[in-house]
Amino acid sequence: MKSKHYLHGGDLDAVSSRYNIDRSSIWDFSGNINPLGISPKARVALQENIDLISTYPDRNYRLLKQAISSYCSVDPSHIILGNGSTELIAMTLRTLKPQKALILGPTYSEYEREINLLEGHCDYYPLQEDNAFRIDVEDFTKHLSADYDLLVICNPNNPTSTGVTADQLKLILEITQKLHIFTMIDETYIEFCDDPSAYSAVPLTGHFDHLLVLRGVSKFFAAPGLRFGYSICSSKQLRDSLLKFQNPWCINSLAAFAVQMMLTDQAYISHTHQLFVSERKRLTHELSNIKELHVFEPVANFILMKILKASISSDYLMNELMKDRILIRDASSFPFLNSQYIRFCFLKPEQNDMLLSKLKILMSL
Repeated sequence: MKSKHYLHGGDLDAVSSRYNIDRSSIWDFSGNINPLGISPKARVALQENIDLISTYPDRNYRLLKQAISSYCSVDPSHIILGNGSTELIAMTLRTLKPQKALILGPTYSEYEREINLLEGHCDYYPLQEDNAFRIDVEDFTKHLSADYDLLVICNPNNPTSTGVTADQLKLILEITQKLHIFTMIDETYIEFCDDPSAYSAVPLTGHFDHLLVLRGVSKFFAAPGLRFGYSICSSKQLRDSLLKFQNPWCINSLAAFAVQMMLTDQAYISHTHQLFVSERKRLTHELSNIKELHVFEPVANFILMKILKASISSDYLMNELMKDRILIRDASSFPFLNSQYIRFCFLKPEQNDMLLSKLKILMSL
């Protein structure tokens, strides 16, 4: 177990305290959040409807579920709401009480943490660097067995920014169904993909009742402070079990209203998509020309790189960039990665250019 203290991506309060700087001065490339900020439609609507805070939300969240239903093309009865995807992860795992889980890694630590709290056991299936951290489905399915009662996949995966295609997921789900392995897929970053439908498992929820898909508004819609997430599952038995333990009014009135506005702001959604399709392609090309870095092809809004220069570590790069108030993620905290790896997200073009320029200078020293 790694003992070094690591900063979570986007934890600007901890960063400002450690470096003794104003958090508002930091360019945050670590949090994987849309740099365009919140939806303009939601911003205006919230200002005009601030008095909603004086009312209780609809206990059943009918309008909110209908907005999600239209956005995802799913049955509204299949939607479970939560106070952020972290709550939904915890609720789901505490309901399932997995004894032995398989996690596709390296990945987000919250899955393992929750399973350990429930005294369950976790195994990792490590994505291989020599395959650019892409999944080898044939090999992966050989590791599935009836010994496991839970499979967890983050797709696109954090921190590798690689994806499992919908066709690959269907093959995996057919096997996990036969083996009675419940499958949880976290799609936090799915909307950043060039073609989200090529990777999303949401349409598969109508065919597999042992599947739950997690989503939220923290990253794509730049609203982590709303603490809103949702999951999609066709199993009525599991949905009823989850709701039985959830507190009423788990989503506040303003958050419920804001999400409805966000999901229907087509101009904002299109602008975000165009920005990331363009910047992902441009920056991947530019970074690939830095010979001291190895770039792993991204499908999400962030990129993982390996430092090839022995004299430079991820910790060194992070500290040097912080002198210019630029925050990246030291990826050595993730399982199977070490101090050769860094991760950062794409921001606005002028900010990306500044980071690119600083990286070129630091890698040439």
